[in-house]
Amino acid sequence: MTGWLRGAPGDVALAFGRDLVRYGELAALVDGVRLPPGPGAVGCPVGTPPVDVVSTVLAALDRGRPVLVGGSQRDADRITGELPAGTELSLLTSGSSRAAGMPRVVARTNASWLASAGPLAELAGLGAGDRVAVTGPLHVSMHLYAVLHALWLGASATDDLVGATVVHATPTRLARLLDDVAVPPAAIVAGAAMSDALRARAAARGIRLNEYYGAAELSFVLARVHRAGAGPAGLDAFPGVEVELRPAAAGDEVWARSAYLALGVIGGGMLRRDERGFATVGDLAERAGSGALRVLGRGDAAITTAGATVLAEDVEARLEALPGVAGAAVLGEPHELLGQRLVAVVELEVGVRLDDVVAGARRTLSPVELPRRWVVRDVPRTASGKVARGALRDELASGELVAASSTIPAPSTGSSS
Repeated sequence: MTGWLRGAPGDVALAFGRDLVRYGELAALVDGVRLPPGPGAVGCPVGTPPVDVVSTVLAALDRGRPVLVGGSQRDADRITGELPAGTELSLLTSGSSRAAGMPRVVARTNASWLASAGPLAELAGLGAGDRVAVTGPLHVSMHLYAVLHALWLGASATDDLVGATVVHATPTRLARLLDDVAVPPAAIVAGAAMSDALRARAAARGIRLNEYYGAAELSFVLARVHRAGAGPAGLDAFPGVEVELRPAAAGDEVWARSAYLALGVIGGGMLRRDERGFATVGDLAERAGSGALRVLGRGDAAITTAGATVLAEDVEARLEALPGVAGAAVLGEPHELLGQRLVAVVELEVGVRLDDVVAGARRTLSPVELPRRWVVRDVPRTASGKVARGALRDELASGELVAASSTIPAPSTGSSS
C-alpha cells in the first residue's frame, strides 16, 4: 500500500483527539474509502478530520489517483488538467510571500517523499517504538509528511504531547512548547530559521534538537542534529542532497538537487530549475563555518534601505529574541529618500511596553536594520506557522497597518526620515 503503512496490525497508528486507529483498522479504512468517479484528482479540503485525511490520501495513492491536500473536490477538478505528468501528491498552500494569500499547488510524486523517509529516520534516531506528535493541521505539508513518516516507521502519530517521544514543530511553536512541562524529549524543527536563543532554551531542557531547512517545493535540503549544548547555527546538506550557493542580487541563493524535489508548481510561486537538475525557491544563505550553511530567509523578503540590503527574516529573528516579544514581522514601505524604510509589526507579551522593545532593538540592531515605524498587534501567520507576509503587505499598501508610535529617527548616514 504505497509504501507508508509498515506497522503491525494491532499497533496504534493514529491517535487524534478521541480517534484511536490501529494499523489493521487503518488499512481497512483505506480500502473502504469511496473516491469520486473518474480518473481525476481527489480533493481533501481544509477541515477534514486527521484520520480521514490520512485514509483519503493513502486511498488515492493506492488507486493511482492524484490527491489535492488542502483543496475541495471542486478545486481538484479545476486543476486536474494542469497537473504535471506523474503527479500523485499535490499540496495546496497559501505560502508566506504570496500577495493576499493566493494559493499555489505543489505537485510531486509519492516516491519523492518516500525516498527521504529512511534518511530522516536515521538522522533523527526514530523507530517503530516512537510516538510522534504533530502541532498543526495535516493539510500543511510538513505535518502531513510527519504523520506519513510515523506510519512508515511503524510508530504512532498523534496530536497529544503527553507521552510523545518526539514532536514536529515550527520554531515559533517550539518556543511556546518550551514553557510546557509536557514537552517531548526530542523535537524536529523546520518552517523558519531558528535563533541561537531558542536552541539554547531547548538545550537547557535537555531536548535532542533535529533542525532542518526545506520547502514544499524542494522537501529536505539542509539538516543538523544538536546533541549537546546550543550547537552551531549552521546546517549541513541533508543525506542525498547536493547543495550549491549561487550569487543573486540580494545575496547567495540556495540551490539543491535530489530525489526529493517536486515535479512543479501550479499558480506561480518561487520555484526555478536549471538544466542540471538543481532547483531553488530563492532562499538565501551564508557560510557559517566548517562548510555549514546558515539560512537567512527568502530573497523576496529583502529590503533595500539607505543603499543597504536588509533581510526581513534576519531582523525578525533578532526582534523575537528580545524579552517580551512573542512574534515579529518586518516589511519595507516606500520612502522618498531611503528607497524603503523598515516597518516592524510586533506581538508583545502581556505587560510589555513598546518603548522597552524599541530600546532593546536599538542595542541589538545596526542603524540601517532598525525599523522606523512600529505596529503592536498579533502577527498573522499561515497555516504552517510562517509570517503571512503577503497579507501584511496588502494591509500596508491599503493604509490599514497603522503605526503604533512615532517614526524613529533615520540612521546617522546623512539620510533622514
